[in-house]
Amino acid sequence: MTRLSVEMLAADTVQPITSAGHAQLGIAVLAGIAVIVFLITKFKLHAFLALTIGSLVLGAVAGAPLDKAIVSFTTGLGSTVAGVGVLIALGAILGKLLADSGGADQIVDTILAKAGGRAMPWAMVLIASVIGLPLFFEVGIVLLIPVVLMVARRGNYSLMRIGIPALAGLSVMHGLIPPHPGPLVAIDAVKANLGVTLALGIVVAIPTVIIAGPLFSKVAARWVDVQAPERMIPERASESLERRPGFGATLGTVLLPVVLMLAKALVDIVIDDPADMTQRVFDVVGSPLIALLAAVLVGFVTLGRPAGFTKGRLQQTVEKGLMPIAGILLIVGAGGGFKQTLIDCGVGQMILEISKDWSIPALLLAWLIAVAIRLATGSATVATVSAAGLVAPLAADMSTTHTALLVLAIGAGSLFFSHVNDAGFWLVKEYFGLSVGQTVKTWSVMETIISVVAGGLVLLLSLVI
Repeated sequence: MTRLSVEMLAADTVQPITSAGHAQLGIAVLAGIAVIVFLITKFKLHAFLALTIGSLVLGAVAGAPLDKAIVSFTTGLGSTVAGVGVLIALGAILGKLLADSGGADQIVDTILAKAGGRAMPWAMVLIASVIGLPLFFEVGIVLLIPVVLMVARRGNYSLMRIGIPALAGLSVMHGLIPPHPGPLVAIDAVKANLGVTLALGIVVAIPTVIIAGPLFSKVAARWVDVQAPERMIPERASESLERRPGFGATLGTVLLPVVLMLAKALVDIVIDDPADMTQRVFDVVGSPLIALLAAVLVGFVTLGRPAGFTKGRLQQTVEKGLMPIAGILLIVGAGGGFKQTLIDCGVGQMILEISKDWSIPALLLAWLIAVAIRLATGSATVATVSAAGLVAPLAADMSTTHTALLVLAIGAGSLFFSHVNDAGFWLVKEYFGLSVGQTVKTWSVMETIISVVAGGLVLLLSLVI
């Protein structure tokens, strides 16, 4: 997350669109969430419509003028689609290109041959953790989902047995490990040491991802025994292809955006001078948009050419890749609209004000504040930035290791129980073809396990170091 986006986030919470008190805001949040869940589960209303109505109900109960509530919702929808929509579209194109060229088949067949049976969930969590290190969660999702779905179908695995480890790997990287943007924001806010935070983050992340990924996936697969949805599974490439791309070329194409974004993060750490030309170049080529666009363009050559694709065939692949994601974009955007309505009504600020009076240890306080803001706003980034800003003064008297642990406590709390106000919730639901209840029993519980386990490990480490 850039310094500019942090400043914009702070500006969002300066002037709430309602003067409601804490009790009224709390009731408004519960009413908005209840309406969303009720409309989807009882009336089977499309999630986009339910989120839109729920946002308006939230604003109305909070006492916000209807026109301002509408502006908040549309602003959040627009900013979410602007930030995530293009990435989802580019990821969908890359995924379709992988499928049509036979590249995805090559990856899946190689993985199945090397890590079959009980080793598969462990292989998926390792791959997701490596790919997810420098990526925004949404980018990692669109890169991994085609592989997850195809492995589940070809290997005849329960979708949750394969999907949960992949999601856990991505989520743990998202919340705990620098140079991911979230932890970097918290490190800057509390003046923690990056190297110490990274080292302790790895110590916390490894057992956390094992418990929330491969181990929990056994339980999740029993709770929600579903197969990969047909509409989202890339079709096996036609046998009439001249030949399939090589495994190395395919893997290199998929990892290209990862390498570019990781290079940007490393350059930012080493140089840390916005005026430096090298850093400016890497800021451009390592941005998610340019990195994914580069992967698509490179894929036209490394994937399309071996498969014998003509220019017309490449155009068809792009068009077919974009068609299935329209509904996903609207739902994810509406989730962002609901989140923005929460923020503009002052819910995040309410949580911060209430938590100031809590008299508990600093690390636990940081975790609880991040949990409360995460539950209220649905945004791990909002929770991280807000909690880090609130507890930053507490870091003044802390040792280097405990300051790093403070960052990790905030990151752990920011992942707690993703639900209907989180765009990631809807992204997982739609890609995996789950109901709201199934998504809660798998994705939401997995996020809670990550948060609780990581938070507990942070507290444990604080006692021994």
